Amino acid sequence: MSNWGQILPEQLLPGLMVIEHELLLFAAFWFIVSALDEAAIDFTWLWLRLTGKVSEPALSLEDETQALGGRAAVFVPAWHEADVIGAMISHTLRSWPQDALTLYVGCYCNDPDTIAAAMKGAAGDARVRLVIHGREGPTTKADCLNRLYAALCQDEERSSFRFKSVILHDAEDMVHPAALSVIDRSLSEVQFVQLPVRPEPQAESRWISGHYADEFAEAHAKSMVVRDALGAAIPAAGVGCGFSRDLLGTLACERSRGTGEGPFAADCLTEDYELGLLVSRGGAKKKFLRLRDHLGALVATRAFFPGRIEDSVKQKARWIHGIALQGWDRLGWSGGVIDSWMALRDRRGPLTAIVLTCAYGLLVIEAILAVARLSGWQEPIVFSPVLRTMLTVSFAAFIWRTLWRFGFTASEYGLMEGMMAVLRVPVANVISIMAGRRAVVSYVKSLRGAKITWDKTAHSAHPADLAGTATTG
Repeated sequence: MSNWGQILPEQLLPGLMVIEHELLLFAAFWFIVSALDEAAIDFTWLWLRLTGKVSEPALSLEDETQALGGRAAVFVPAWHEADVIGAMISHTLRSWPQDALTLYVGCYCNDPDTIAAAMKGAAGDARVRLVIHGREGPTTKADCLNRLYAALCQDEERSSFRFKSVILHDAEDMVHPAALSVIDRSLSEVQFVQLPVRPEPQAESRWISGHYADEFAEAHAKSMVVRDALGAAIPAAGVGCGFSRDLLGTLACERSRGTGEGPFAADCLTEDYELGLLVSRGGAKKKFLRLRDHLGALVATRAFFPGRIEDSVKQKARWIHGIALQGWDRLGWSGGVIDSWMALRDRRGPLTAIVLTCAYGLLVIEAILAVARLSGWQEPIVFSPVLRTMLTVSFAAFIWRTLWRFGFTASEYGLMEGMMAVLRVPVANVISIMAGRRAVVSYVKSLRGAKITWDKTAHSAHPADLAGTATTG
């Protein structure tokens, strides 16, 4: 014990103090940079709200049930979705009774359970078009979407009609009854429209699944609204997004170059995000729509999100890999100042993971040094004025961010969830760290030739199934 008592203060503590100082500088610097970035979004949103340039208009009942101005195709790719695809199809058909709707459901030849569940959910409704992929699954989500696009083209060739719009959804989605008519009307004026996503609370997973509600409540009520108002490129969320049929045809021609691949990038993990940016960069008109129905509910796509930490990490790693790492490779930095700013925000996932890792590492170091001070092995540390100022600004920025997170979550989900959002901040941070590491490892493997596949999260229930308990991704 005496030797250890000498080694700790004489050798270990000085080294820990050096590490602490460097990590504090690094973390505080990037916290401040991030705070300035977020503050720019915050104050832009406040200005837009105060000047009345953005709002959440309420729809009338007539608006919600208006007939479509053209035929609408809804693409739903499905791999191992037997537990949710039936509920999704039946709920969508009930919510959207318009005859001009065709629901294209993509399944795989080696996934008979999903095929059977989809057929059961369709219940013989002629508006459902079940498309069986000839390749064994899983391929990629984009590859499945391209198969659905090919089926749509075949249907148009065999018939005398042409679709007006193509809408993307996932097998776990619960659509809003007004969403179809809203997207249809919007696509008479623009070529791409995105509705908000609203993660549904899960009583059995208040911490893991709950943090998605916090993030989407702020992102789709503030950040996306600001992007739209500034004219920046709008990424597609992959659900609740509609595209002009003519626009998709143009993108398919440009991407395939005679190969017949289709408009979706089969080798991309976030083909929806990429497609939205390509649409914007191509000069097409786009719109992020945030509306309320006649009862005051948000017109949004609802879904259960992962309730287990391993599923959440896998899902977010896929997002980081596709958006931050593949996006840098595939999309570069073309566009104006605003688009470059938004691209930086989209691609900060790996850096965020590094900074958060340093911050939580500091907590461990601070705990060791606190014990050393209580044991009399070390005098209290005196930081330089510059570092003290940086730490003060970082702490103030953390409080500011937490208040915004509380406000947006409470506004959409209620006061209790708003308070939970504050407590869930460390949970979100830990998941970001783990997902960032997984994404980088996956990206390095892809650079070495590893095949990109549909690394999706399993779904066990649909929001419309009130008796179910769920995890989704």
